[in-house]
Amino acid sequence: MNDGRAERLTKLPKYLFVEIDRKKDQAIADGRDVIDFGVGDPDGPTPDFIIDRMAAAIRDPANHQYSSSRGMPELRKAFADFFQRRYAVTLDPDAQVLVLLGAKEGIAHLGTAVLDPGDIALIPQPGYPVYASGAIFADAHCHTMPLRPDNDWLPKLEEIPPAIRQTASLMWLNYPNNPTAAVAPRSFFDQAVAVAKEHDILIAQDAAYNELFFDDPPPSILEVSGAGDVAIEFHSLSKTFNMTGWRIGFAVGQPQALAALADVKSNIDSGAFAAVQHAGITALDGFERAEVRGQRGIYRARRDILVEGLRNAGWSVDPPAATIYLWAECPAGVGSMDLATRLLDEADVVVIPGSGFGPTGEGYVRFALTVPEERTREAVERIAKLGW
Repeated sequence: MNDGRAERLTKLPKYLFVEIDRKKDQAIADGRDVIDFGVGDPDGPTPDFIIDRMAAAIRDPANHQYSSSRGMPELRKAFADFFQRRYAVTLDPDAQVLVLLGAKEGIAHLGTAVLDPGDIALIPQPGYPVYASGAIFADAHCHTMPLRPDNDWLPKLEEIPPAIRQTASLMWLNYPNNPTAAVAPRSFFDQAVAVAKEHDILIAQDAAYNELFFDDPPPSILEVSGAGDVAIEFHSLSKTFNMTGWRIGFAVGQPQALAALADVKSNIDSGAFAAVQHAGITALDGFERAEVRGQRGIYRARRDILVEGLRNAGWSVDPPAATIYLWAECPAGVGSMDLATRLLDEADVVVIPGSGFGPTGEGYVRFALTVPEERTREAVERIAKLGW
């Protein structure tokens, strides 16, 4: 024990945003007009048609009791139907769809489900910190797969040392990517599945941003022939339907890995609130509704304002093809934490330093496209006035 804390907690990546958060909170307390691009939490409301279904379901006493940790059959079928419509992939709702308390819950618990102490997990960097945290909680080892701009922010699987490839148990992927906003082509998933088959590695692909795209719809890894034997994929209603606080997501794919994850969940939780699950069915059935599809247009407009404004200020920025993030290269000679600090101190603008996503994120900052257009315009005007 270390000051009452389990030893494994000391192995978790350090939270590098503490100082930024402290400064932001102090600026707000001082009455400064802070524009916050830090948190990837949609600012729009959940669509009314989903809220109306929730309002009805919450009054039904049948929904007030424990629900299965696997999720109700009707919701699993609704997601399988959605997957068939969206990706032309057939899923068995009983064996290949697992309801989660938000995708983050499943991502965090997967390590406990499939990794033994000393196993190796392949972790992309920069990346979502929970991939590594889940492996650490399982007392497994993490091997970093660097993501770099010269390879379109895709890991070079051929550069994984042979000894690591032969012994790794789990490979995390995340496309469309947080924080870089990169989109993986189908050919990359073909390669990843081939590597996984050759070396008996389970792929966990985090597809939380698959439905927030501005150009071509991103693929599912399960579209690759044979991927269902070696891969699971995480999906979420959070970003697609502005339902982050509702906590509902899915894991789909290889039955054995999902069964293991379900065993972990059955010992930890009692399933998502049934009323939320009914609302989830309604959301999936209404995926093509205008108010859902319209979210992409909202994020596109904000993206374009940011890209144009930052370019006019002298920054090097590429417009993302998906996600709710903009991954911007720092002006020459400025570190990501120094840049984030300066933007907050001198412009009252909050961004996330790339170094917070791992050392290979240094040299970039992340903007979340969760600020209304007029405030986004004001933010880029402030940034431009600093001079670069």
